[in-house]
Amino acid sequence: MSTANIPERSQLRPEDQWNLGDLYPSDEAWQADFDEAKALAAKLPSYRGRLGSSARTLLEFARLDEEIGLLLDKLVNYAQRKNDEDTRVAAYQAIAAKATALWVEISAAGAFETPELLAIPEETLEDFYRQEPDLELYRRSFWNVRRRRAHILSDPEEQLLAQAGEMAQAPDTIFSMFNDADLRFEDAVDSAGVRHPLSQSTFASLEESGDRQLRRSAFENLYAGYGAFRNTLAAVLAAQVKQLQFFSQARHYPSSLHRALDGNNVPVEVYHSLIRTVRDNLDKMHRYVGLRKKLLGVEELHMYDVYAPLVPTEKRRIPFEQAKETVYEALAPLGEEYRAILREGYESRWIDVYENAGKRSGAYSAGPKVHPYVLLNYTGTLDSQFTLAHEMGHAIHSYLSNKHQPAVYADYVIFVAEVASTCNETLLMYHLLDRTEDPQERAELINHFLEQFKGTLYRQTMFAEFELLLGQRCQAGESLTAEDLCALYRQLNVDYFGPDMVLDTQIDMEWARIPHFYYNYYVFQYATGFSAAIALARRIRREGKSAVEDYLGFLSGGCSKDPIDLLKGAGVDMTTAAPVQEALDLFGELLDEMDALTARS
Repeated sequence: MSTANIPERSQLRPEDQWNLGDLYPSDEAWQADFDEAKALAAKLPSYRGRLGSSARTLLEFARLDEEIGLLLDKLVNYAQRKNDEDTRVAAYQAIAAKATALWVEISAAGAFETPELLAIPEETLEDFYRQEPDLELYRRSFWNVRRRRAHILSDPEEQLLAQAGEMAQAPDTIFSMFNDADLRFEDAVDSAGVRHPLSQSTFASLEESGDRQLRRSAFENLYAGYGAFRNTLAAVLAAQVKQLQFFSQARHYPSSLHRALDGNNVPVEVYHSLIRTVRDNLDKMHRYVGLRKKLLGVEELHMYDVYAPLVPTEKRRIPFEQAKETVYEALAPLGEEYRAILREGYESRWIDVYENAGKRSGAYSAGPKVHPYVLLNYTGTLDSQFTLAHEMGHAIHSYLSNKHQPAVYADYVIFVAEVASTCNETLLMYHLLDRTEDPQERAELINHFLEQFKGTLYRQTMFAEFELLLGQRCQAGESLTAEDLCALYRQLNVDYFGPDMVLDTQIDMEWARIPHFYYNYYVFQYATGFSAAIALARRIRREGKSAVEDYLGFLSGGCSKDPIDLLKGAGVDMTTAAPVQEALDLFGELLDEMDALTARS
């Protein structure tokens, strides 16, 4: 769609826009709550130095903190959603900035909570629970702070680390400014000599082109841009790894990986098991590479061929109403309770459907207490239909957690964030495959699924292994020069892609463009979440009602338990290799069918 054809928001039907009136009927109502939140926040400092003085004081503070949190959640959600509707509107830029500033102000005002909770002796806290039974609601919340006591330092040391926090963000800030604002690339040129603007946002679509010369040009020009700054980019990434190591040592963790995973209480063995299991199944990835080489009909498969379409795709448009019904039908295995929530979301305007001028790009789900909101930029493609299923998975996860958990435990942690969304996508894929025997359509669908496995399970695990190697080298006092980083990254590509892939030297620099390497051991959760979702979807299809009940219990759990325990309750144990292996086994089955389907044509 050209810019000229993108409608203004006022041109869209109200039923295709989310209803933010469920949060606030007007900006004036938002301002009234904003003023109330500021007034409540002004009470926080009165509790400084007093949390351990009595059970009643601690309970009052916990309730005040919860009340402020609920108000802040509502305020921030309205401000951000309004701003995302049309990012050009100055009034909503302003309220989004006000909401963010209020969040920072409240965080600073309540910063005394953690050290004071840690200072309360265990026997005193147990007496408090007996004196004020309502404090039991907050027991797990307090425990989650206090379990990290060994990693909390003295007040002067904590103040020093806090002051260093802004400097610690410098590598990420520098990389973001360089990558998003300053770096420029030569245009890519297609086989007809036509020039195509090359940027971070256009690279992916150019690499998916059927024009191999265009793919190669985009690939070479992008990495030439990064390669010109290889030493600078290596220094920035090395600084990121070193600051993670500094903070882990300061807080007495065995490694930066231990510190990163401790926030969600995830055992480090889960990280290592993921890498080990994927490595044990690299033969399947190598088979995929061989199949890709065969289907593209090339003598040599290059890294710029990794995203080219494997099979011709029929350019049919899926109207949004049809997509909604297909997703509704596909999620029948989850039962009528689940589908009733889905229908409510459809009919109660939780979803902002189409692109409009100034609207935020991409897609997401946000989960305020009133009900979730889903932003789409629906285009009628197969990908768009899967995005609807994905985001409604997030939305219903938030809905059930908010419904069944008190506010203090309603937010689920990032380790499980992608499980519900990917489970929905998996059930949609099974549904679409179950209703067609057409070889072309099945090949198109399986190709879509294979790309998810490649991009999420294999690629993100390779990234996770690269992060692990960087942390280990840093901890051992070894260097992280551009040459070191390129050599490490190249060897991973050799291992993961196998003998049928020509490893163009430019790919050695790919580490330089991945923002997730500044997210502190984040990416492994994409792969574990994907694996858990595959295991859950297959169990639901295999066992029916009992599996659905367990799954709904997981979705309703918020953070009332550790994420590992929540998943165990749904029948998936991420401390074992089984869920990842099951997903990889499915990848192998899909490869078999794709090979058979394409052999017929």
